[in-house]
This record gives sequence, structure tokens and C-alpha cells, in this order.
Amino acid sequence: MDDKNMQRPDGVPAVENTGSSPRISIEPSQPEVQAQAGQTAQQPGAAYQPGAAPQQPGAQAAYQQPGAHQAGATAQQPHAQPTPQHAASMPATATVDTRTVVKTKTKKLPVFLASLSGLVVGAVLVIALVMTGALNIGETNVEAPALSDAGTSGTQTIQIDAEDTTLAEAVAAKALPSVVSISAVNERSGEGGIGSGVILDTDGNVLTNHHVIEGATTIYVEVNEESYEAELVGADASSDLAVVKIKDIDESQLTPIEVGDSNDITVGEWVMAIGSPFGNEQSVSTGIVSALYRSTALRGTSGTSIYANMIQTDAAINPGNSGGALVNAEGQLIGINSVIESYSGSSSGVGFAIPANYAINIANQIIAGETPAHPYIGVTVTSVNAFTAREQGLSVSEGAVVTSVNADSPAEEAGLQPDDIVTAVDGESIASADGLIIAAREHEIGETITLTVVRGDETFDVEVVLGSDAELQEENQDGTTGDSSGSLMDEDEFRQYLDDLMANR
Repeated sequence: MDDKNMQRPDGVPAVENTGSSPRISIEPSQPEVQAQAGQTAQQPGAAYQPGAAPQQPGAQAAYQQPGAHQAGATAQQPHAQPTPQHAASMPATATVDTRTVVKTKTKKLPVFLASLSGLVVGAVLVIALVMTGALNIGETNVEAPALSDAGTSGTQTIQIDAEDTTLAEAVAAKALPSVVSISAVNERSGEGGIGSGVILDTDGNVLTNHHVIEGATTIYVEVNEESYEAELVGADASSDLAVVKIKDIDESQLTPIEVGDSNDITVGEWVMAIGSPFGNEQSVSTGIVSALYRSTALRGTSGTSIYANMIQTDAAINPGNSGGALVNAEGQLIGINSVIESYSGSSSGVGFAIPANYAINIANQIIAGETPAHPYIGVTVTSVNAFTAREQGLSVSEGAVVTSVNADSPAEEAGLQPDDIVTAVDGESIASADGLIIAAREHEIGETITLTVVRGDETFDVEVVLGSDAELQEENQDGTTGDSSGSLMDEDEFRQYLDDLMANR
């Protein structure tokens, strides 16, 4: 059984620019970092602990948000308790038991064949893109249209040498100017961190992760090696997305990203991740799309973030990459880098990005001043495990048990009742409360899903037309909520469960 759990890693601390500090420093311990009010945090370094214990075989892998590091945080240790690390370093503990939903399987290839295939594919892509004009590589430049959905238009022109340009060089030249470094500072606590963001338009709107800027009192964005203060336009903690707007910047300094279609990508496709890993802004890494439709949930100080239908990639994604861009071979945005799976807290070749189609939709709602809407069922649920099933005499040991049904909700219209246990969505098994919420988020508002429901000794299917939770959010309610903490037995429950089993032998 897969023991991997989601957790948020330590991130990149914001430090003062001394003008002489090396980017990578080795220190006996991580010093406390004080961010000065009104001062841009620059030149972050990654601190390591000499003599740290090596990773042991069989150590538990952790899913994490590769976001801004907490000031004063030490290097990630194996078996660390999952804790949320945000740009503003809000101290809180999150315990998450949700597994990643795997819907795409990829076959393993020998290293030699994979490497050879990568070289061949890369060469063919470069030739094909140049000949077809997809990258519009002329003798001296690359042109790309700006994001039109954000209400602006324009063209970015990047000067390059087309005679001897690799695919990675062409894509980096096109996309790098559109990815920025974000420093988020909490002046009250003196803490801060560094993440990444993507320029959406010439108005200065920048898309990033919510956990990068959460709790910040001051936000700075670095564009073309110049630091600008930014204001928060809006955020959606539920989808871990936020938009900030750069203040007092000339639009000629802004290069909006070109947005691709994240529905039109395939496993094995070449991609590039761009961001500020460990505070090293304007960094790129390349890889492929490893899998599609990965989903999970992470708890934080603002509630549970649902990550549905994520893109998995082996392009290196590290702390500080959160909010940065995942682009395709045409330099188009296809994802926002947000989560990593790692034993150590650093890249292990398993990173995840929120699909661009979903992220841009949420961003456009935020920019328009709307409340971001998500699909919802309209129930409050809790998880079922073997102990609770035995204690309550339930007929199943996995699933999401309905504790309440919202009035006038899709769930009420479908006939769901308290104490119903949802065990599957569209034939896919549901093991916990989070599983049900994730399954709903994997669909669109207005779509119909089929729930498999256990009511007493009866099992039947119910069709539910997913609604929008925008109105409920405005009323400070939640349309579909759940507590999956009960999906795993704690020590006392496990001991009682074993005692009951032995007594009945």
C-alpha cells in the first residue's frame, strides 16, 4: 500500500541583500531572518546542515507545496510532520491522509532508450517548430502574442540567434520574461519568503499560488531585475491561486505569458518549468509530462486546498517554484507549478502543476472582481474507517458519510440524506471525505455525476447535477465540506479495534 502523504515543505527564506553573500551557503544552522519594513527581500540563499542524516530506504515520501520557505526554517528531515509553509510563514500544522488519485499510467523505459528518445524528440520538435513557424523564429527574434483573455493585447519580441538555437533556448527566450520572483513579507512578524508568479497582462496582473502570498502585509515583484511593490487583487484559497497587481510599472516593462490549452497535452510531451527555486530567480528546468489527472488535497491555515486534475512532470520543481510557469514546446503556459512529492523536501522528479485552463479561469474571475466559483454537491461529510464502521455498525469500512445536506442544494434535489455513505463517483471508489470533494472538483459546474450510495442495507446510484458554490462563499458558507481525518484510525482506535477483533474470535 502506498504510504505517501501530502505535506507542505520548508521554503526559501527572504533575506537581506548584503551585496556579497553567495547564493548557496553552508551554515551550521539556519539563522533567523528579519525582513525590514519597506525593503525588498533579495538574494535568498539555500541553507544546508552539514552532516545531516542521509535518507534511509523506505522513508515516507511527502507531497508538498514547493512554496516560499519559512524564515529560520531548517533543512527538511525525513519523516517530518506535515506542516504548511507559506510565503508569510504562518505557523500551523496540517495532517493530511489523502492519497493521490492516479488516472494515467505510464510505462517505464530503459534509461538509455528514454535518453535517446528525448534527444531525437527534442531535435525533431525544434526542426518542426521552426519549419512550421510555431515559434515564429526568424533570423533574429521570436514573437509571441500576449494573453488576450485578461483584456489586453500586444506582442512580445525576443531577440535570439536562430541559426544555432535549441528548443530549450528558444522556449526560455520566449517565456522567461513572463515569469517573476515574488517576495512576500509579514512586517509584523518579521518573516517572509520567496515564490514565483506569471505575468498575465500589461495592466500588471500576476498569477501565483495563494500559499505564496498568504498572510503577507507587503508584496514585492521583481521584473527585469527591478523590484516593485504589488497589491493583492484577490485570492482563492480553495484552489490555491491568487492574483497580485504590480504598482507603478510602465507597461513596456511587462511581457504577458502566452497561454496554451492544457486540455491539449499528452503524456511524454516536452515541458519546461520556470521560477525561483531556492530563491534563484529566472531558473529553468526541462522534462516531460509524466502523467495527467493527478488529484489530492492539502490542509492549511485557510482551509483545505483542492488540487484536481494536476499535470505531473519530472522537470525539477523545488521550494520557491510555487506560482511559476510550466510551459510547452511552444513556450505557452500550460500549468502553474504548485506541489511536489519528495522524501527530502527537494525535487525528486515528481512535481505537479495546476492546469492552465483552470488557473486562468479562476484568475479572470478574480481580476473581474467576482467570487471564484467551484463545482459542489451541497453536503457535509466525514470519513469512514474500519473502527467507526464497526462502532456504528456500518456496512462499509470506506467512504464519505453524509452528516448534513444543504437546503436547495444539488444533493437535496438528488435525494441524499444524512447517514448516507458515498462509496464511489462515476464508478471510481471513494475512500474518504476529501475523496468525494476532489471527485466533484474534477468536473465542471453543470455536469452530472453518478454517486454510489449505501443507505442501511441498500446500495444504489444517484445522479447529481453539480452546482456553483459562489453564492455560498459570499455568505461565508461552504457548499461541500468534509473531514477526512477519520479515514485513518488513531492509536487508541486501532488498539480498541484489535481488542474487539480478538474478543470475537
